[in-house]
Amino acid sequence: MNIAQSYLLRLQRKRWKIRAFRKRRELRSVQDRTGAIRPGNILLFATFRNEDIRLPYFFDYYRKLGVDHFLLVDNDSSDGGGDYAANQPDVSLWSTDAGYGNARFGIDWLTYLQSRYADGHWALTVDVDEFFVYPFCDTRPLAALGDWLDASEVRSFGTIMLDMYPKERVSTAVYERGTDPFAMANWFDAGNHMISRNKRLRNLWIQGGPRARAFFADRPAKAPALNKIPFVKWSKRYTYVSSTHMILPRGLNLVYDQQGGEKTSGVLLHAKFINIFGDRAAQEAARAEHYQKGNEYRRYTQDDPILWSEWSHQYVNWRQLEGLGLMSKGNWA
Repeated sequence: MNIAQSYLLRLQRKRWKIRAFRKRRELRSVQDRTGAIRPGNILLFATFRNEDIRLPYFFDYYRKLGVDHFLLVDNDSSDGGGDYAANQPDVSLWSTDAGYGNARFGIDWLTYLQSRYADGHWALTVDVDEFFVYPFCDTRPLAALGDWLDASEVRSFGTIMLDMYPKERVSTAVYERGTDPFAMANWFDAGNHMISRNKRLRNLWIQGGPRARAFFADRPAKAPALNKIPFVKWSKRYTYVSSTHMILPRGLNLVYDQQGGEKTSGVLLHAKFINIFGDRAAQEAARAEHYQKGNEYRRYTQDDPILWSEWSHQYVNWRQLEGLGLMSKGNWA
């Protein structure tokens, strides 16, 4: 990349930072416990809307991994999820009724909060239906991963997102509030992934999985991206570009080994395909607040699908994912 292109990327990053600062006006503080944040704390950032059914397990899962404080934005929920989150002792909550799409799909709101509270912290940015899996996550907390990455002078940690689904129709995975969604939606695609490299930003672009074959079979190049960089040693200078798929400065996107080796990496288990999926897809298609004005969700509003195939794998643990080549412990022993 030449000097002019590097300058344009720096300029774009500054513009997005200014945009996020202006978007702070759309946020209303509901419960501010950020005074409890201490140096070295692991922070989690997320936006949500009408996710009361998911929130109890989400909090439980990430507390067990070692998240110290949750900084959340409630985008106009009407199901009581905002009240539930506000009453959690380790949550700081903001609310907004502003447009999700006009905030770069929530990234502007989170960029402002990350700039204000996450500088110098390891920050995890996920959706409430995404569950972070990394090497040794069954025995080592997130702080241990952060300490090892610090010692290795690594500032960002990459994952692939795995869409999880039941063996029967999606509607058969009847989810009860507070339970583990992967007790019922515990199958995934292991091998049908397309990978390319974004030369401008240096990130990998990964597509495939059940959404590509079931909903985008006619246009696989339009399938959702599965590459994510959710765990970052945050700095006020940083900003995500598109969800957590890409980040600036662009050096943070080098979460893979350019020489053909393996860097330590993880997986985000995606609990999208449970029985509430159909209704949510219809709602989001109508709201048109997501990417391409909800076009992805319009594709999801077909008949109740069966995503399982004879090539599906049933989830066991992170070691299974490493054995399938979906993540790597690299040289973290």
